[in-house]
This record gives sequence, structure tokens and C-alpha cells, in this order.
Amino acid sequence: MPSFDVVSKTDLNEVDNALANMEREMTQRYDFKGSNCKIRREEALLNLDADDEMKLRQMHEMLQGHLARRKVDAGILDYAEAEQAAGQAVRQKAVIRQGIDRDLAKRLVKEIKGSKLKVQVAVQGDELRVTGKKRDELQAAMAQLKAMKVDLPLQFVNFRD
Repeated sequence: MPSFDVVSKTDLNEVDNALANMEREMTQRYDFKGSNCKIRREEALLNLDADDEMKLRQMHEMLQGHLARRKVDAGILDYAEAEQAAGQAVRQKAVIRQGIDRDLAKRLVKEIKGSKLKVQVAVQGDELRVTGKKRDELQAAMAQLKAMKVDLPLQFVNFRD
């Protein structure tokens, strides 16, 4: 029986490459000369330290640009509220989201079942498995999931006939 999996995975090596490129750009840019701006990754958490709010916004823009160059969707980042550090310095954490959470999985299952396609959807941990009798119906389910406005990037893997 044909099936495929819907996942949301992020290649952390590509994220590391984007961060390295961003740090290199920060050392070369005139507006970051002499500043104390840093970005670090600890597992699935990014720590952004900036001198002020404006530099933090510039770091956000640079990060999104470098992630896009490495073909990583910027939607994987979930920014926390910026907190004040000493003086005007600002600290912010960003979580790199991996997997499909329970609420989103329920929403995706409901959407597919509401479309009247002859496919079955099963939640398996942090991914979905979609099975059906015909390949065309699976492709229609993929198209429907792509058309949905989801803030998390979805990938379709393990397509089997």
C-alpha cells in the first residue's frame, strides 16, 4: 500500500554553517565594529546577545538571510521575548523547532480527513504517516498540505509505492 511521511526536520549542520557565515559578516561590517554582539547555538537553542535593540533587529535580518542562503526555512525559529541585560544590552533566545507538535498534527489530520480523500493519516510521534490505495490520492494529499498556511516547514519523505 503506497504511503509517505510528513516530517519537519532541520539540518543543524546547515544552521551551524549559516551562523559561521553570520559571525564572519558581523566582524567585517562597519556598524558591528567594536560591538559586543554574539550568536551561539547550544543544541536546539540559539542565544543572541546584542548591544541594543537596533543591532538585535539587524542580527535577526542577517540570520534569516544566511539561513535562506543555506536553504533552511527561517520559520524553524521560535523567538522568545527579548530581555534587558546590563545597560542597553539585549539578550534573546530562539528555539530551533524540530518535529511536528501535537496541536499541529491534529490540525493537519483534520484538514486531510475533511478533504474527503481516500487516505488514512496516523500520528507517529513527531511525524505523520499518510497511506492510501492510489498514488494520485497521496499526491493530492501532499498538494493540500503544501497549500495550507503552516508556520513550520514540512517535508515529505519515505514515499513508497
